[in-house]
Amino acid sequence: MGDEQGKQKIAWAQAHMPLQSMLGERFSSRKPLAGQRIGVALHLEAKTAVLILTLHAGGAEILAVGSNPWSTQDEVVGALADVEGIVVHARRGESEDDRQANLERLRAFRPTIVVEDGGDVAVALAEHGRGQSAGLVGICEETTTGVERLLQLEEAGNLWVPAIAVNSARMKHLMDNRYGTGQSSWEALMGATNLLIAGKVVLIVGFGWCGRGLALRAAGLGARVLVAEIDPVKAVEAAFEGYRVVELGEGMAMADFVITATGRPGVVDGAALEQAKDGAVLANAGHFGYEIDLPALQARAGRVDEVRPNVHVYVLPDGRRLYIAGRGELVNLSAGDGHPVEIMDISFSLQALAVEYLVGRGAELPPRVHAYPQQLDTTVAQMVLHTLRETSTG
Repeated sequence: MGDEQGKQKIAWAQAHMPLQSMLGERFSSRKPLAGQRIGVALHLEAKTAVLILTLHAGGAEILAVGSNPWSTQDEVVGALADVEGIVVHARRGESEDDRQANLERLRAFRPTIVVEDGGDVAVALAEHGRGQSAGLVGICEETTTGVERLLQLEEAGNLWVPAIAVNSARMKHLMDNRYGTGQSSWEALMGATNLLIAGKVVLIVGFGWCGRGLALRAAGLGARVLVAEIDPVKAVEAAFEGYRVVELGEGMAMADFVITATGRPGVVDGAALEQAKDGAVLANAGHFGYEIDLPALQARAGRVDEVRPNVHVYVLPDGRRLYIAGRGELVNLSAGDGHPVEIMDISFSLQALAVEYLVGRGAELPPRVHAYPQQLDTTVAQMVLHTLRETSTG
């Protein structure tokens, strides 16, 4: 039953991903990825499955693991595992030991291309030495957090292959990070809490492209939006967009909803939690579940209960109740279905073209982080415009 449900979810996504359909047809006929072993470390849900099937159609052998234990959808994993040439090692809620074991399976697969979200594979390869990169042509990294980790590896002299910063594509950070994160995070929060957003005070922690999207959608839902941002230029931008710029502690004391989007560990730390308003709902929209210091909150809490699916209440000694959505993990996937299908159609088309680019050009590229090729960015934009024109003309 689970596999059938997974197949239906994948089919729904495919029906709304015209760019992937176009690329899938071309990849299927030309087989540009023939002979490649692609290691995938992404959020394993239906839209990701469509990307994996597109890469597989191009002739690649695939081994996939999850980039976050709480974003994996087991029914989708089951459906993918039925496809010859695709191996998946992941399950929802897997332990950290299991996650590390799955990363080890990916390393042992000796991929020629790595497609990932967060940089875990690149860091693991660096930790295991240059020999682990033998045969690896390059890495395609999708997220702001992952690109930052790759840049750190490059600076330390531990990046031995070219890496394409897919997140640097304008069609990625302008669309996915802003419109995708904005819509999907609020969908997940509203579904998890069943609370009204209109009239509430919302604190957005971080005003990068994800924070911009979160603030935009919160305002559209009728919230009063506060922004905490340490970069003065971004803070001024938030102010000019009409949001109230506050210090973190000041915002915590007023906010009904707090959403982090910084990519920084412990940005909402123990001191900030001490100032949080009673009844506040806290969520994280960054890739890793470390932006809210849950160990500090756990140490302060007298009791922790699951009050709704994907919502836990932490009761503090002074009687305040703080609610954590999605276990503090990436909320749009831990408590929801992730970005809208059409957004991931764009992002995964950028990924698929980056893989094809590395297969053809990777041997010529120096081992460093490379900006996304502008011509591919433009190609995806033109594909989107084509599909929009077809839709508008019926």
